[in-house]
Amino acid sequence: MTNDREWDPETVFEVLGSELSRRILALSEIRPCSADELAEHCDASKPTVYRRLNVLQEYDLVVERSAIDDEGNHYKTYETALESICFSVKAGRFEVDIELAHEIVDAETDLKPVAHEIVSEEG
Repeated sequence: MTNDREWDPETVFEVLGSELSRRILALSEIRPCSADELAEHCDASKPTVYRRLNVLQEYDLVVERSAIDDEGNHYKTYETALESICFSVKAGRFEVDIELAHEIVDAETDLKPVAHEIVSEEG
């Protein structure tokens, strides 16, 4: 999801001011987690976790992926896209620099080697 919103210090503090948001980012940085796992580890209700995930997705701080369990059931997992945030005061201004991880190739894409047939060999 691409965001249309401007990142300014107030927005950063608003989004990351929530302890639940910070815990979701920390847990989903270790490994992709389902909303159920996040709710369990954060001791929060699933609706509350989903609301926080929606905000984090709106600002591209988490990435939603599809997964399949051992029984073939589909579910969503969430992975942190936030690499770093740097706050600074320069020239009388408060500045925020946010670095997000953007994948060029979808991690779930199964890249299989292409079989090549040798037509002729020189030698």
